[in-house]
Amino acid sequence: MIPLNRRTNTRTITTAALLIAIGILIPMISPIKIVLEPASFTLASHVATFIAMFISPFVAVTVAFGTAIGFLLGGFPIVISLRAASHMVFAFFGGKYLEKNPNLLQNKKATWLFNGIIGILHAICEVIVVSVFYFAGNLSAAYYDRGLLFSVMVLVGLGTVIHSMVDFWLAQVVWKTLQRR
Repeated sequence: MIPLNRRTNTRTITTAALLIAIGILIPMISPIKIVLEPASFTLASHVATFIAMFISPFVAVTVAFGTAIGFLLGGFPIVISLRAASHMVFAFFGGKYLEKNPNLLQNKKATWLFNGIIGILHAICEVIVVSVFYFAGNLSAAYYDRGLLFSVMVLVGLGTVIHSMVDFWLAQVVWKTLQRR
């Protein structure tokens, strides 16, 4: 007889691997990309990480790390790969909070508040990454043409909050649908 732990671990590893693959594939094939030079946003690009967050902090961090490595190996610019790596922060804290509050997704108000807080944390992490590159002079000219406030704070910061909240909502729809089946 296979111990429950081994089966559970195999299922967790397999789920994480599938979510990493989805997390890498979505930005490559998604037809819905919003480009606001110099930033761009791909609809559903965070869905795999959010679904992983609903499972556990470990799976969430693993998926965020895996997708970041996927971006790096896929030849994406280092700033994009590091933005993806920064997702480990919100994924860990969000996963930990959901682990301690497993019924949170059943309450609409609490879910929207949680979604907003995760979106802000997500944006702060990405703004930090982009700011380092901005001040080092390692971004495209479009960032500097629009200035720090607009390019980094508004487009990356506010844009990420909105993008994160939309993707969280999509992930929640997918998650609840899968839970019913």
